[in-house]
Amino acid sequence: MNRTTLALAASLAAVMALSACGGGDEAADPASAEAGGGLGVDEIRLDWATYNPASLVLREQGWLEEAVGDEVTVSWEFSAGSAPANELLRGDVVDFNSTAGAAALLARANGSPLRTVDVLAQPEWSAIVVGPDSDIASAEDLEGRSIAALSGTDPYFFLLQTLEAAGLTTADVDIVDLPHADGRLALQQGQVDAWAGLDPIMADAVDSDVAQLVVREPSRLSYSVLNVREDFLEESPEAVELVLEQYERARQWIQDNPEETVEILATAAEIEPAIAEQVLTERTNFDVDPVPGDELAGVLSNIVPIFVDLGQVSGQEDADTALEELFAPEPVTAAVEAAGSEG
Repeated sequence: MNRTTLALAASLAAVMALSACGGGDEAADPASAEAGGGLGVDEIRLDWATYNPASLVLREQGWLEEAVGDEVTVSWEFSAGSAPANELLRGDVVDFNSTAGAAALLARANGSPLRTVDVLAQPEWSAIVVGPDSDIASAEDLEGRSIAALSGTDPYFFLLQTLEAAGLTTADVDIVDLPHADGRLALQQGQVDAWAGLDPIMADAVDSDVAQLVVREPSRLSYSVLNVREDFLEESPEAVELVLEQYERARQWIQDNPEETVEILATAAEIEPAIAEQVLTERTNFDVDPVPGDELAGVLSNIVPIFVDLGQVSGQEDADTALEELFAPEPVTAAVEAAGSEG
């Protein structure tokens, strides 16, 4: 359910946000200015992604820039999917990144120094997609076919679970590792038989009559989460809490302002507002517990055996340890309490 692949001049937007919102203490309330002055960091680096609408709202509104004032620089990097987002964090390009829960777990199990600190939404953002004239009508029909999917992302893990439920393995299909937008293009050009799609690219493909959904199962998807570099969390907990306060503000704003959010997503993803509305109102639940805990752990525990069977982690013990260590619920718990006391 994703039609990302834009390039919306991320650096320009960040500069605009900084100049518009960071113009002195009088632009922010006293509490925000005080918080910005005591964070112990010079810069906060985040990703933004069309599959994470809260990041779009936060970046558009400039609330984080306002909260930190002139003393801290806020920078934004575009992410085209969970795997690229994890590369940004592993490469120390960002301090916070947006991924699916399963992608965060896999990254942690393979040595990436991240912790999941916020559950942003429960999206039905992936499905198995085929062309409009395809003879594929079920998961069982995927046997012997070529399927585009970006490894390390929720659509990829959705595909693996779909194959398993149909009694198939990766040996029964040809998985073509492609970025989400390239997967759509490959399907459209007949280079693959199916695609594990991601919104909003996927919704746009369906709306454009170049694709149709053939396998949907929301329970196989692992939530939208926000992660932070572990050393940043340890060294700057106040900054992490401040970021999460603003993220929670954005998530609530989305629920209170659906029409404005549709326009923001449509512009960022370069899609029609009707498609953005479908993604936001029909296939994304923002009314979730932001604290990573048992519910998310239950979803991820079902995916761990897939990691192990495919050799994507060194073993069951490492995967279990990664899951035990993945969540850092304290900052968002404090952020929610702070938001409640202010509201």
